[in-house]
Amino acid sequence: MSARLRGQAWLDDPATAAVFDALEAVGGPDCARFVGGSIRNALVGRPVDDIDIATRLLPEQSMAALQAAGIKVVPTGLAHGTVTAVSNRRPHEITTLRRDVETDGRRAVVAFTDDWAGDAARRDFRLNALYADRTGTIFDPTGEGVTDALAGRVVFVGDANTRIREDYLRILRFFRFFAWYGRSDPDAEGLTACAAHVSGLSQLSAERVSRELMKLLAAPDPRPAVRAMRDAGILAQLLPVAVDPAAFEALVDLNDDPVLRLSALLPDDPAAVLQATRGLRLPRAVEARLTAAAQGPLDPDTQARSLRALIYRQGAQTVRDRLIRGWARQPDQADAARAALSTVDTWPVPRLPVGGRELARLGVEPGPETGRLLKAFEDGWIADDFPAAGPPDRLRALVEGSRGQTG
Repeated sequence: MSARLRGQAWLDDPATAAVFDALEAVGGPDCARFVGGSIRNALVGRPVDDIDIATRLLPEQSMAALQAAGIKVVPTGLAHGTVTAVSNRRPHEITTLRRDVETDGRRAVVAFTDDWAGDAARRDFRLNALYADRTGTIFDPTGEGVTDALAGRVVFVGDANTRIREDYLRILRFFRFFAWYGRSDPDAEGLTACAAHVSGLSQLSAERVSRELMKLLAAPDPRPAVRAMRDAGILAQLLPVAVDPAAFEALVDLNDDPVLRLSALLPDDPAAVLQATRGLRLPRAVEARLTAAAQGPLDPDTQARSLRALIYRQGAQTVRDRLIRGWARQPDQADAARAALSTVDTWPVPRLPVGGRELARLGVEPGPETGRLLKAFEDGWIADDFPAAGPPDRLRALVEGSRGQTG
């Protein structure tokens, strides 16, 4: 007896029903089915965010059917059979059933088909090769997708080595899906195949690799997956720098930010971290944040006065990251860490209370001396813990001292 999804609001969503109505008006009943993540997530009680639909219709037929029904459609990937229908402002990705004609480990040349089993055979994992009609009746061409999802198993469709050679990104997807859905140990055959083909990761674009890595690190608990990656030689391929496994393991319990988790897998060496992040081609903002955090963990027991100086000079984000990294290495300092983080979150960073205008009033001409005097004032102001009173007297003393030295 076929499994059936029940109590899923997205199955009865009028916006989705309109998409199915449009496709079936051209292709007839059962020309379209839900596919992949929505079914998998529904089975395991996870939220369903994306609605993907597979169809026997060719992409041009899908577009024409949707347009005829007054539904906006965008040709997001016609070469691979994908269009996106926007129904009541909700996107639905619709892809024609496919089979691979040629693969090179990075991309595939596909041909369209009307065979559901053929389409399933080219997918990565059995728990992703699931389909459901609009009533929620599940179709499981591999015969194991439903049981894998319910048991928390991530198993390649067919031969693992073949699936990986088709697209080496599936190595990282194996660990990413294990991080999110896996229970117990990773599938032994899949793990062996990933280790055997680790060099294939070098053929992929850095952007594809980094996207998968960040998705993995965003899992509720990525530690088992990262351990498996380390043991299989995958982590060293991605991050060829020294790492501190214990610090990463501890930090996962403290923070769910994938960027901060990544920082715990990198050394306390800004130059090495900069090289690693550029190898992954991470966004510049992420690169800058990781490099700043690599200045080293902060002692959670750092005095508030010193923290304020660091926050002013380095920014709250950097100090927060360094404090959490320090907490991960000193878990017995939890109370001190929380107090320090409260300072980071609540202290209003002041603005330098003087500038070039005040120096001009004291007779200092614009030029290099202005910058030197302001820097000297700022250093003293920070050292004295940002006093609000007396800036003119402080500045006047600096100016007079400077004149005395040059007089």
